[in-house]
Amino acid sequence: MKPLLSVTDLRIEAAGTRLVDGISFDLFPGEVFALVGESGSGKSLTSLAVMRLLADALQITGGDVRLGTDSLFALTETQMNGIRGRRIAMVFQEPQSSLNPVHAIGQQIGEVLKLHRGQAKRQDIVQLLSEVGIPDPGDRVDWYPHQLSGGQKQRVMIAMALACEPDVLIADEPTTALDVTIQKQILDLMNTLRKSRDLAILLITHDMGVVAEMADRVAVMRHGRILEQASCDDFFRQPSHEYSLQLIHSLPQPGEYLQESGHDPLLELKDVRVWFAQRKGILQRIAGYTKAVDGITLSIGRGETLALVGESGSGKSTAGRAILRLEDIAGGEIWFDGNRIDHLSQGAFHPLRKRIQVIFQDPFSSMNPRMTVREIIEEGMESLGIRSTGQEREQKIRRLIERVGLEAGHLDRFPHEFSGGQRQRIAIARAIAVEPELIICDEPTSALDVSIRGQVLELLQELQNEMGLSYLFITHDLSIIPHLAHRVAVMRQGVIVEQGDTRALMTAPQHEYTQHLLAAVPVIPQHA
Repeated sequence: MKPLLSVTDLRIEAAGTRLVDGISFDLFPGEVFALVGESGSGKSLTSLAVMRLLADALQITGGDVRLGTDSLFALTETQMNGIRGRRIAMVFQEPQSSLNPVHAIGQQIGEVLKLHRGQAKRQDIVQLLSEVGIPDPGDRVDWYPHQLSGGQKQRVMIAMALACEPDVLIADEPTTALDVTIQKQILDLMNTLRKSRDLAILLITHDMGVVAEMADRVAVMRHGRILEQASCDDFFRQPSHEYSLQLIHSLPQPGEYLQESGHDPLLELKDVRVWFAQRKGILQRIAGYTKAVDGITLSIGRGETLALVGESGSGKSTAGRAILRLEDIAGGEIWFDGNRIDHLSQGAFHPLRKRIQVIFQDPFSSMNPRMTVREIIEEGMESLGIRSTGQEREQKIRRLIERVGLEAGHLDRFPHEFSGGQRQRIAIARAIAVEPELIICDEPTSALDVSIRGQVLELLQELQNEMGLSYLFITHDLSIIPHLAHRVAVMRQGVIVEQGDTRALMTAPQHEYTQHLLAAVPVIPQHA
């Protein structure tokens, strides 16, 4: 069988530094080829080179990419526009920066259909949204990106990529922002499409569970080079490179559970409700409410981690934003360190922002693109009154950036110069810089590859032990919960359906929905 896509001796440089160093691989019809490795290893650069979407500062200095018999590097930009979206489609890593905030999602999907098919029927767009798991697609086709959760935005991106039934799908971390049940739906959908259409999929991921579930062949990439290529079975059974073994063994080990802390509660939510008004008509009268959070009660002890899990749109992030006073509550009470805080004015709440910090899900949109990394970290320290000399602050910033796996030399760079995983590490450094008591972690490891994820989780635990930190850990990655959380609360459609000790809930879930979540987690072969 002839390859559908061939990458041969591809080399990419920036300012004399080689970022991709002579990589080669073939992609065959109906095959899933997984490209795995650490953030910054060159995986996404490779995919952008295939699509001819590299930034001007990056140069292709050698090699070729062929689609069938055609060299993509020999095509004009007009010819390439006919290839993108029609024959090769791509799902990018960060949906927030890929969707246009001023157009409804239906318009954006329709744009792809109009460009390549000449027309865009509403029923076709609604069907695409339904296929990728968007609830109430007939209504949400008219929604804007800001009205969707992070996972729902990623599903819209996948719908756009699949709209014109391409021959090759490049999926750059396609399930990063998705909870396990929707992840399974998307993986099943991609599997169905590749079998029915002989769709070739280049899967770029750091999730070894997704690799085990989807891939036919695997290539391990590091420092711009491919270290190993093998079939998926051979890769997990007997990896040939030491780094591959390190990737597999960096996954959380099954059977490790933390015990409940038993400490006094630091944070308490009592029957908290967050409702959003639905307005209709010319006068925009309230016609009803979206009950994003509908009466939840939970507590987090000092030095304790509570994992809040559930599907995208279940209200997890909204609950975290309510604690931070970024959303107004419609009812209930929020208590911190024995004091009620939900009724405080913004001015009265300001001193608490040092004690309650947050790590957002999307690191790119949570940073000022005009500020360097040093300025981003230093800004919070200055605004929240961390008193120290310039030299002491500089030393602290250098220690922080190194603790999250980056180098002091990165401090003078800007956010756009980093990969998604590296940006998330910067966000974590910024949060811990002001020495808080509680950190609300909204999917803080979703953009990290497995080895860096393990380092970050270990760092969070070290900080918890050293400083007595408490975490509300919002996540869809159930594999990390036993290693990280003392207790778990499972959320669905704005309510908590089950909560309790991590070991008990993970090994003997009582609610049907919890059982459904755990059953959807990809299983990794235990050969290595």
